[in-house]
Amino acid sequence: MVNIKNSATLKFFIFAIATLALLLMPFFLAQFGNSWVRIVVLALLYVMLALGLNIVVGMAGLLDLGYIAFYAVGAYMYALLASPHLMENFQNVAAAFPNGMHTPIVFVVLLAAALAAFFGVMLGAPTLKLRGDYLAIVTLGFGEIIRIFMVNLNSPINLTNGPQGINLIDPPSIFGHSLSKPLQIAHWEIPSLAQYYYLFLLLVGIIIVVNYRLQHSRLGRAWMAIREDEIAAKAMGINTRNVKLAAFAIGASFGGVSGAMFASLQGFVSPESFTLNESIVVLAMVVLGGMSHIPGVILGAVVLYALPEVLRHTAGPAQQAIFGQEMVSPEVLRLLIYGLAMVLIMLYRPKGLWPAPEHGLKSPLLDTNTGKS
Repeated sequence: MVNIKNSATLKFFIFAIATLALLLMPFFLAQFGNSWVRIVVLALLYVMLALGLNIVVGMAGLLDLGYIAFYAVGAYMYALLASPHLMENFQNVAAAFPNGMHTPIVFVVLLAAALAAFFGVMLGAPTLKLRGDYLAIVTLGFGEIIRIFMVNLNSPINLTNGPQGINLIDPPSIFGHSLSKPLQIAHWEIPSLAQYYYLFLLLVGIIIVVNYRLQHSRLGRAWMAIREDEIAAKAMGINTRNVKLAAFAIGASFGGVSGAMFASLQGFVSPESFTLNESIVVLAMVVLGGMSHIPGVILGAVVLYALPEVLRHTAGPAQQAIFGQEMVSPEVLRLLIYGLAMVLIMLYRPKGLWPAPEHGLKSPLLDTNTGKS
C-alpha cells in the first residue's frame, strides 16, 4: 500500500539517487576511456536540441524540418565571438578589440538564445498560415538557405570562411578558468571533458525547468490547443499568430544555445555539421521518444544518439568474440541496427518510447483520490 506522503518521499529519494549518479557519471565512464565521456557530453547536447524542437513540434504541433538552422546560427555566433576570424578579416573589429574578444559564457548563452529567437521569428512570420506538409517544406527550405549562406558568405566579405569553416575557437571560461584545462579542487582533479559535461548538464537542467514551466503555463495550454485544433483555438479567443511566433522563438532559442555549446566543445565549425540529416535526427528523437512528453523526449535523445555511438565501439569486438572475425563493417551494422530499431519502435510503440499520459487518466501507480496503489 502506497500513500501520497510516502510517494513524495520515494520520488525525492529517486531524484537524489539520479542526481548523484549524474554527478559521478563522467568519473565512472572515464575508467573505460574519454570517448565514452564524450558520447555522454554530446548526448546532453542533443537533449538540449530535442527539448527545443519539442516546443515547436510536440507542444505546438508545427512540423519543423529546418530546426538545425538555429543550431548553426548559435554555433557560428560563438565561433565569430571566440576566434580570431573577425580580427583577421575586419580591421575595425581588430582596432576595437586589440586583445581579442573574450566573451563571458553567460553573455554568450544569452546572446545565442536571443539571436536564434530572432531567426525563429523570421521563419515563423511567413509561415503562419501553413500547416502539415506545406510547413515542413518551407522550414526545410529555410534550413537549407541558412546552410548555403554559411557556405557562400566568404566572398566578397569573408564572414563565415565558407566551406572551410572557422577554427581556433576559444573554449569557454568561467571565473577566469578555461574549460580546456583540468580543474584542481583539493585532491580532486576534474578533467576538461568532465567540466563540459557539468556545464551541459546545468544547461539541460535549466532548459528542463523552463520546459515544464512553459508546458503548464497559459502559453503552453495555448500551444496544445493549436496542436489539437487551430480553428477551435482561434474561436476560443487564442491569438494563434502570437502563440505560434512564441513557439518558434522559444524553441529556436534553445537551438541557438546548443549551437554555441557545440562550437565551444569542438573548437571548429563548418557547414557540414548542419545538414538536413541533422534536423531529421533531432525530429526522430522527439517523435520516437514521445512527443510533448519531456521525459520521453530526453529518453529519445539519449537512446538515438548513444545507441549508434555505443554500436560503433562494440560491434567490431563483439563480432571478433562470436565469429573470430569481423563479418560486417561496424559502420554498416551500426546504421542497420539503428534503422531497424526505429522501425520496430514505430510498429510497436507508435506514440514513442515514453509517451505522454492521456488526458484524464490516473497514474497507474497511484490513485490520488484514495491515496492507495
